[in-house]
Amino acid sequence: MNNFPEFPALFISHMRRCLDLASTAAGYTAPNPMVGAVVVCDGRIIGEGFHQQYGESHAEVNAICSVREKELLERSTLYVNLEPCSHYGKTPPCTDMIISARIPHIVVGSADPNPKVAGRGIAKLRAAGCQITEHVLEAECDRLNIRFMTYHRKHRPYVVLKWAQTADGFIDMVRYRNIVGRPTWITGWYEQTQVHKWRSEEQAVMVGTNTALADNPMLNIRRWQGCQPLRVTIDRQLRLPASLHLFDGSLPTLVFTEKQHKETTNVTYVQVAFDKQLPQRILDELYRRKITSVLIEGGTQLLQTFIDAALWDEARVFTGSTLFGDGIKAPLIEGFTPPHCGYSLLYKKV
Repeated sequence: MNNFPEFPALFISHMRRCLDLASTAAGYTAPNPMVGAVVVCDGRIIGEGFHQQYGESHAEVNAICSVREKELLERSTLYVNLEPCSHYGKTPPCTDMIISARIPHIVVGSADPNPKVAGRGIAKLRAAGCQITEHVLEAECDRLNIRFMTYHRKHRPYVVLKWAQTADGFIDMVRYRNIVGRPTWITGWYEQTQVHKWRSEEQAVMVGTNTALADNPMLNIRRWQGCQPLRVTIDRQLRLPASLHLFDGSLPTLVFTEKQHKETTNVTYVQVAFDKQLPQRILDELYRRKITSVLIEGGTQLLQTFIDAALWDEARVFTGSTLFGDGIKAPLIEGFTPPHCGYSLLYKKV
């Protein structure tokens, strides 16, 4: 798979264009995947489009509709980075429009793992007489939609861990009353803006009880454009005060607790058992709510719990030049040594 010599250079070039188009909608399509499509006739692109936002037209429809000379479709090739859908959802099946347009050749990057599709789109097109070329830049196409792929293949959200640590390996200092309720910054403006961008790309953002108490975070997007994520926190004994930003009702918020509690404005309480299976129970609930990805921002205890349970996919670590000398130690991932200063990224081995 993804062996470049197997495919003509134009196949690779046009599929890369699909990926470029698809990535334009990062943060706007979930729980749907990011998809781009290109229509090519006689080596010339005559139409293109991408899935711009969840609930709106899919990439194939937008690409076909953008073609001015519709008579050219009957001798064109449609490139798309994900298998066209064959079922009714928010919109009609893309396969129906492709067949109706009488496009003879479809080049596909990834197969769709959604059980409502899962090969049915390809089979339907073949049954209608279309020539299908599969697996073009498959690894890159899978990577673009890794959240969507993980959600359907592993039946859980894609989990991104994020933290900032000092040069001497601390995630936070010893807190005193005069510095509770606001963050102790290790990084600067650029890194903080980067985190807001990351929040815009995930469906949920999560912190533990101690972080909620110590930092009083808003967990929203203020320095970037995009869809606001679902806010998630843990409050085992219901000790978080209602005065926290998380409970201001401005955004949907999910609270995992051991106690029973009635919902308040935009705040939903989920009663779960707090045992070794807690990380899995949290992900199961998010999966049930069609959350395809979650960014876990701290603190150490929550991050380490997911690390120890091997329920994570990606870790993003900022290391600042600050020295705390003492405090709360940063999480530990076996075999991972962050740089002395800067940002590092780690993917879990599958």
